Amino acid sequence: MTSATSINPIVMLHGYSDTGKSFQTWITKFKERNYDVKIIHICKYISLSNEITIDDIAEGFDQALAQQLGEHQNFDAIVHSTGILVIRAWLAKYTTQGFYKLQHLIGLAPATFGSPIAHKGRSYLGAMFKGNREWGPDFLEAGTRVLDSLELGSKFIWDLAHKDLLGDTAFYGSDTNTPYVFTFCGTNQFFNFQLLNQLTIKATSKIDLPLDGTDGVVRWAGCELRTRKITIDFTKKQYQDRLHISPWKNDGIAPLVRIEGCNHANIMGNPSPELVEIIFQALKFTSTSPQDIHNWHQVALNILSPKSLANAREWQQFIIRAIDDNGEPIPDYYIELATTNNQHWRRIEDFGVNVHVYELDKSLRCFHVDITDVKNLENLQIRVVASSNSDYVRYCGYALNSQEDDLADLELDISDILKQKSINFFYPFTTTLVEIKLKRQTRDALVEFMLLGEESNSELEW
Repeated sequence: MTSATSINPIVMLHGYSDTGKSFQTWITKFKERNYDVKIIHICKYISLSNEITIDDIAEGFDQALAQQLGEHQNFDAIVHSTGILVIRAWLAKYTTQGFYKLQHLIGLAPATFGSPIAHKGRSYLGAMFKGNREWGPDFLEAGTRVLDSLELGSKFIWDLAHKDLLGDTAFYGSDTNTPYVFTFCGTNQFFNFQLLNQLTIKATSKIDLPLDGTDGVVRWAGCELRTRKITIDFTKKQYQDRLHISPWKNDGIAPLVRIEGCNHANIMGNPSPELVEIIFQALKFTSTSPQDIHNWHQVALNILSPKSLANAREWQQFIIRAIDDNGEPIPDYYIELATTNNQHWRRIEDFGVNVHVYELDKSLRCFHVDITDVKNLENLQIRVVASSNSDYVRYCGYALNSQEDDLADLELDISDILKQKSINFFYPFTTTLVEIKLKRQTRDALVEFMLLGEESNSELEW
């Protein structure tokens, strides 16, 4: 690990409903370390307008970079919460032009895969608590389209991950063409958002599960950029074609560092001296060695994460999408994971306990799973039940080992995933994308021709 030969300009991006003022403490920390404040740029953007999207903000971010930095300029970024989605959207769309090069990306409680409270912000209470207070056409608006993108399992997050995490171009990692990424998240709850959560429950009579594995606003498992995609395709006739796992191209990213005693707010407003020191070390990181990244992470854990966290429960997110063989979404389905013992099917109960269905496209769902007791399973089966809610259409898969095009129930042994040590189905504090493809079968003779007699009229009934 070596120090950078020069200090890059630093760009700071705040989160949803926030302002650049939240970075004032960090500005002070930079001044104390003799950084030239002229190279520190705090971005302020509008999120409390129902017409604004994250892509709009990313476009504005690109324009601001051109005005403040000029072309062909290296820079570092510190982002909080929703700021990570803004910079990811910017990277996916604009960095291929080669005008700027992001060298270090620091995520403070980043909402990399959304937030479990985002959908609450669209409610009346959400507008009352977080809505725009400036009088005008956007008064009390809560930024519906930004919140939609922030919702767990959103189509925006699904599509963005396919661009910057799963596509052919590597956007993050340890080589010289991609930024070093370091993420941090607290383990304490943020009181204001807990209160909003409780009030929303009372107002809607909905029962939400405890916010385990979060800082009250983002989930630990939803912070990291390390991810992979699993495709389970029941439309394939051969077993070996049904399971596909994408390569993990982001293994050069430092894993998440959890910070005891820190929450979603004070990670910005009152960071500990230890956290400040670790982040300044991260901004100077220049090694391309995976071992150096591992060593940095171990040092950060020893300083910021006490040994008590070593025995804490481990969580993982799965964002699952079900589609048919025409690529159309399947909104009504149920998934079971199970393990077998002496041919006895034993369902993994924790897998379906905490599930959020994305409001605008119910084919997308986010599962938050306590994997502490299941990550060492020796075999794994998946069962899917899907319905079209129609007598004319059903979802199914081809029967295995059949010479005919027989159709079968949707069950698959995916134990092979567990046998590949470099892959792992259960991986703590990460998010895994899963796409399930089913065959759409219409009822026989849905369209029929009628033979008309001489005395019949010439109209056909469809």
